[in-house]
Amino acid sequence: MAYAKENPTGTLTAVFSDAEGIGAEQGVMRRDPSDIIKVGELYYVWYSKGTIPSGYDATVWYATSTDGQHWTEKGMALAKGEPGSWEGASVFTPNILVAEGRYWLFYTGTSKPFGKAFNPDSKIGIAVSDSPEGPWERLASNPALTNSENLEAFDSHLVDDACLIVRDGKYWFYYKGRQLGKGPGQTKMGVAMADQPQGPYRKHEGNPIIQGNHEVLIWPQGMGVAAMIGTTGPKDITRSIVYAEDGLHFSKTHSVLNVPHAAGAYRPEAFTDRGTGERIEWGVHIGNMPKFLPFIQRFDLTEEK
Repeated sequence: MAYAKENPTGTLTAVFSDAEGIGAEQGVMRRDPSDIIKVGELYYVWYSKGTIPSGYDATVWYATSTDGQHWTEKGMALAKGEPGSWEGASVFTPNILVAEGRYWLFYTGTSKPFGKAFNPDSKIGIAVSDSPEGPWERLASNPALTNSENLEAFDSHLVDDACLIVRDGKYWFYYKGRQLGKGPGQTKMGVAMADQPQGPYRKHEGNPIIQGNHEVLIWPQGMGVAAMIGTTGPKDITRSIVYAEDGLHFSKTHSVLNVPHAAGAYRPEAFTDRGTGERIEWGVHIGNMPKFLPFIQRFDLTEEK
């Protein structure tokens, strides 16, 4: 199914609404929601929770819902690591993989407290549980993905924002990276692959595969892979959906008006490897409102006729 040729100049619009229970709250920051999974009758989402807008003092929390609109915050899923460790200052930007009958929580960690002239050195780890409710056990092999030792690499400064799919019998781990000396606006996307959910993950030799994007939202679509691109990157791909039959070489298929910010989506085919995934329809993202810290909102995508 050649999705890249379907309506190549199509336009989608995101419509936002309250995510009750994890929305705007005085003095509370919630941001960086994971993709959404459904277990039985419940939807699950994980997110960063803390007290500063950036999320660099956060821990990972989770919430459940029966309808994707009204959420119940259940508690902390993952605390900060040991002081002085690679994840001792913050754990945030979580995402979820369901594989081998278990739940694999991917998350970013930083070692340095947030402050003036803050320069994060972030890496990505994995925790595993037999239940989406936890408890979560960090893998002894963490971190699962680190910034490159090659200073010329696109991810020599940091890696962040895991997004997982199962494709061709392997685990595809999309992420964003930034080169040492570059700013947030020069963030790009790469991918790493593994034969097992716990890794080891090997970075693709052709990275970076997308020349922009400050957030990572990927899903299987037909026999290929689609991604939503936010407001950061080359103008020809920002505020868009791009598609790659091979999961690596992306081209634009849709513009997105009112594009969601650092979104996570409901992706029911993300881990099935059946080649039957469809374009996402809804999810959650970071909302902003005067006098409030970042919070979580729902989004729904509609197609312009």
